Amino acid sequence: MRRAIFITARMASTRLPQKASLVVYGDTTLIEHVIKRAKTSLKNECIILCTTNLSEDSFLCDVAEQHNIHVFRGSTEDKLQRWLGATKEYEIDFFTTMDGDDPFCIPEFLDNSLDQIVNNCVDFIDSPDIISGLFTYTIATEALQKVCEIKDSTNTEMMWTYFKDTGLFKLQTLDNVSLNFLRNDIRLTLDYLEDYKLFKILFESIPGDENIDVIKVIRFLDENPQLKKINLFRQSE
Repeated sequence: MRRAIFITARMASTRLPQKASLVVYGDTTLIEHVIKRAKTSLKNECIILCTTNLSEDSFLCDVAEQHNIHVFRGSTEDKLQRWLGATKEYEIDFFTTMDGDDPFCIPEFLDNSLDQIVNNCVDFIDSPDIISGLFTYTIATEALQKVCEIKDSTNTEMMWTYFKDTGLFKLQTLDNVSLNFLRNDIRLTLDYLEDYKLFKILFESIPGDENIDVIKVIRFLDENPQLKKINLFRQSE
């Protein structure tokens, strides 16, 4: 059984254009940081950048190659089909997703979810109550194949509905998540300029770069609650 981390990213972000190329600390761009953070995972067998065939995404591919991870280029709109293509090209049985705009995604959650999906023989794992940006999904390739056969749209940005609302799959939430991470008063994903402003403060204030400790991030925000207000209003948008 081959397991992987899929970093899903593209340059054509509408809310914050070309956010993957934004510098988050030193001269490190967001996509570079996400790749470096993914590499601190212990349980994946490969890391694959999943991006599109658009010429503008060649920048992402160049960065991925510089950091010695794999690349798959596929559908511009259909994220599920893009993932499926990557599973076929690299013979992946299970994968966990790490969005290119989630610099605080926790590698231990990626590792634990890959163990959980294999050991418990489930199809799909999420954690809807976790702080936004710390974990996304872990998926069995067989389930993804079935979803791609039944889905009725190529616009699959809200892809979770095919797994959770069809009654066809065995679902679980991520096990053993500390209450420290189950909060709705902190936002740690990067979609808007306000998110970027907060992240610049966090990376300047807390050491660690790609190894930044999210517990320290949470503690810092609790000690400086005014900072949460910078981007939390974006949570419902």
